Amino acid sequence: MVGELKKFFEEVKDCKKCQLAYSRTNLVFGSGSESAEIVFVGEAPGYYEDQQGEPFVGAAGKLLSELLSSVGLKREDIYIANVLKCRPPQNRNPLPEEIELCKPYLFRQLEIIKPKIVSTLGNFATQTILGKRVPITSVRAKPSQVGNFFVFPMYHPAAALHRGDMIEPLREDFIKLKEFLDSGVEPEPEPEQLELL
Repeated sequence: MVGELKKFFEEVKDCKKCQLAYSRTNLVFGSGSESAEIVFVGEAPGYYEDQQGEPFVGAAGKLLSELLSSVGLKREDIYIANVLKCRPPQNRNPLPEEIELCKPYLFRQLEIIKPKIVSTLGNFATQTILGKRVPITSVRAKPSQVGNFFVFPMYHPAAALHRGDMIEPLREDFIKLKEFLDSGVEPEPEPEQLELL
């Protein structure tokens, strides 16, 4: 974590905007490359993430690393963050008000990194980034442009660990993600940016 992201982390590391601040061990900001072309976004830290202050370090993180490796990507080449920066008690689902309070942090991270693709893992991340309530099953592995990047929704690795029948579709999603990245397609500039050119 260097440069702008490091500065931003220093600004938010003591956040107390919601009750989760009072039960966390560590704020889990994110990790990876500040110049990543792909940012993976999960929903919230789990137990091990909260303990270590790093995203995706438990069983789901191990699976994520394996899936990345299977398509020739390394964790140090990408960036990983969550919608929530603090662990909800007993890993319960994020509450709407928690998402609203934490969402600006994630969007600021994306502004700094300027990725080409944001791969959302699971329903909460997908709905937060797309800004609408859609089931992951209907948008999975279908890229769409939001702002200055493409959104590429996928199942959450943790869900795939709980339901074995989701592992193979998740593997296929990673292959499709790599093909999409390798296709060289670029996000269209937003209209307001065009006016500046």
